[in-house]
Amino acid sequence: MTVTMTRPEAAARPPAVARRRRTPRTWVQRGGLTTLLFLLPMLLIFGVFSWTPIVESVVMSFQQTNLVTDPVFVGWDNFAAVFRDPTFYIAIRNTAYFAVLALLFGYPLPLVAAVLMSEFRRMKGLYSVLAYLPVIIPPVVSVLLWKIFYDAGPNGVFNTILGWVGIPPQPWIQDAATAMPSLVLEATWAAAGSTVIIYLAALTSVAPELYDAAEVDGASIWGKIWHVTLPQLRGILFITLILQIIATAQVFLQPFLFTGGGPANSTTTILLLIYQYAFTNSLGGAYGKATALSLMLAVFLAVLSIVYFRVTRRWSDN
Repeated sequence: MTVTMTRPEAAARPPAVARRRRTPRTWVQRGGLTTLLFLLPMLLIFGVFSWTPIVESVVMSFQQTNLVTDPVFVGWDNFAAVFRDPTFYIAIRNTAYFAVLALLFGYPLPLVAAVLMSEFRRMKGLYSVLAYLPVIIPPVVSVLLWKIFYDAGPNGVFNTILGWVGIPPQPWIQDAATAMPSLVLEATWAAAGSTVIIYLAALTSVAPELYDAAEVDGASIWGKIWHVTLPQLRGILFITLILQIIATAQVFLQPFLFTGGGPANSTTTILLLIYQYAFTNSLGGAYGKATALSLMLAVFLAVLSIVYFRVTRRWSDN
């Protein structure tokens, strides 16, 4: 025999709470207008100086213009002209070469320097200042300084040092084979200080107990770095890696001031090619081609960043 018991629905359900409808009046009462007034200057600044130029660049990439007469819509012709330019592929190769060299030498160097500096108990502040000093020097000044170092004559700074050990003078930035490594060396010296400071700050968050436990287990110095330091800095390392990839893909200052893209286009990078499209023609720059190439570079870096963060998200969380 089955007995069915029923409860009054009023007793089973809690009393319904009336939801307040959002109206412009309630939005103002909750401080929405005040928040908007605080955000308005920032929105105006970003809109005028950031978002508007981006939108205009996208529009210009589909136009032929000299910035004087009325622009003419040409569709995808600017993009096709970039792909037909042989220098475009040379610039891609040179930029990739610069990025690979910078990752091989410029990426691990700040980490090694930060780890070594963190081991010093005294005068750590002095070492931090010395590491950051190249960043303080204006980039143009540092390039002019290194031009003296790269003097190809026997009295150049680097060639004089090489002469002490019997090595003949090297052409440095005057030769296509050594020009790009020379630019990478100066760029690494100029930018490594910022990354060193980031790593030093991150190393302070590593618990000393982890190093003590590794030392008890018989780990060597390199063992502690590999099993303790690097795993603890994994998230920071992923961030600095993508930042360096983006920075090397947009290298401009070194090839522009050191070599102007030479010798024989061996140091022409993508950003330098954009500059050449826009500003090296006395009869009027190819601004449409320049903005088309800059748009392609921006899209490539955006897609690369999205894919990179999706791939490394799981690694950085583990």
